[in-house]
Amino acid sequence: MGHTVIAPQQYGKRLPEMAGTVGISKSSVSRQFIKASQTALTELMERRFDDKDFLAIYLDGIIVDSRHIIAAIGVDSPGEKHLLGLASGSSENAQVVKDLLRGLIERGLPADREYLFVIDGSKALRSAIEEFFGERAHVQRCRVHKQRNVLERLPKESVSQTAAIMKAAYKLPADDGIAKLKTHAAWLKADHPDASAALLEGLEETFTVNKLGLTPALMRGLSTTNIIENPNGAVRRVAGRVKRYRDADMALRWTAAGFLEAEKHFRKILGVNELWILAAALKRSTSKSIDQDRKVA
Repeated sequence: MGHTVIAPQQYGKRLPEMAGTVGISKSSVSRQFIKASQTALTELMERRFDDKDFLAIYLDGIIVDSRHIIAAIGVDSPGEKHLLGLASGSSENAQVVKDLLRGLIERGLPADREYLFVIDGSKALRSAIEEFFGERAHVQRCRVHKQRNVLERLPKESVSQTAAIMKAAYKLPADDGIAKLKTHAAWLKADHPDASAALLEGLEETFTVNKLGLTPALMRGLSTTNIIENPNGAVRRVAGRVKRYRDADMALRWTAAGFLEAEKHFRKILGVNELWILAAALKRSTSKSIDQDRKVA
């Protein structure tokens, strides 16, 4: 029986269909599938960014069949989201993170510009960003990760109160919000010291979007890494079709297939019409910010 030939640009639609016909659950993987998905992954990792002006970059890891994959997604000045790259390895692996960032720079991401980085609480991610971008990096810690880390350390009867306080604090100006959460952490410390410590750890970087003066809509879209780890997204729909991954390369290829399929349906960032505010905060020239300056003058 001959193999079905799939063009790399069609794999996002066709490979999930093939998953049920080529016996992947029994480890009988089509050679054409491997070739097409590898070509697509290679094309992804060779994407150039010379003509893009990225303002924000999301970095986070997902787990596919117990294998860790780090993903990078960028938001450009028109508000479009782009898959920048993937790496096989945990976000806690400093060398993997550095290799991913180095690759983005080599493919045209200017390292001399300011960016908003939206990340989880990984120290390796934070350290790598510091190494490559220094003070040009404005780091926003994911609020979903932060809330999860705090709430999982509390008894059920205390969860709703703390969740509500955190949600309210994130809507305040940075100094007021930070003060509110420090007060709550002090109150938690007596009975729930672990939750208190989790709340205080990296607290100020959960308010970076507030410090940049972003609007509520922009803050909602730029304060979490949900775009990467959404469990109902195309990544898990595609990758979840495989019953057993033979190696890390196979997991990476299927993850790429899922992300590239999801990318087709990416919407512009929430609050796109206000994105010029972020551009101005990052010292980028925009027509709207120039117009605003003229009005003030």
